[in-house]
Amino acid sequence: MRNDNRRQLLKSIFIAGTVVLVAGTAAYAAGGGGEEHQPIDWKDFGYRMLNFAILAGFLWWLSAKKVKEFFAGRRDDIKESLNQAQAAKEDAERKYKDYVAKLEKATEEIDGIAEMIKSQGLLEKDKMIEEARKAAAKIEEDTKSRMEQEFATARNQLRAEAALLSIQLAEELLKRNITIQDHEKMVKEYMDKVVIKH
Repeated sequence: MRNDNRRQLLKSIFIAGTVVLVAGTAAYAAGGGGEEHQPIDWKDFGYRMLNFAILAGFLWWLSAKKVKEFFAGRRDDIKESLNQAQAAKEDAERKYKDYVAKLEKATEEIDGIAEMIKSQGLLEKDKMIEEARKAAAKIEEDTKSRMEQEFATARNQLRAEAALLSIQLAEELLKRNITIQDHEKMVKEYMDKVVIKH
């Protein structure tokens, strides 16, 4: 791991030095604008490059640990965020599945309750129809019984009235047709029958 870090450091220093060298060469090549062209002082350029490399290395040495910690911390933060996002996603999927299962169960229960209410309604309807039939039969039976009683009462009243009228008619007839002698004769015959029997 340390060898990889050293290689990365050397690689970064080499790339930075190459970029500075190319940029410096381009700047010297451009010249001073309207001045005469002066030859490049390679010795001065080399010192400058060496100064830059020392400065860059020193800055790297000072900040390398903090830069690594920053990027390592950032990597850990990103990893932690991804783990939290994954956990949140799994939790949301689990809750979704739970809610779907609960919803399906509730739907089944509602369907069951609806069927139960429907079947109880049909049973109640049949029961009410049966009770209505029994009540109608009882009313019909009671009506027949009352009618028979009324007929019997009316018949008895008619018989009583007919008997009363017969008695009255017989009295009238007897009063008109029987004389006192006939009356005495009937009383005598009745008395003879009673005396003979006793």
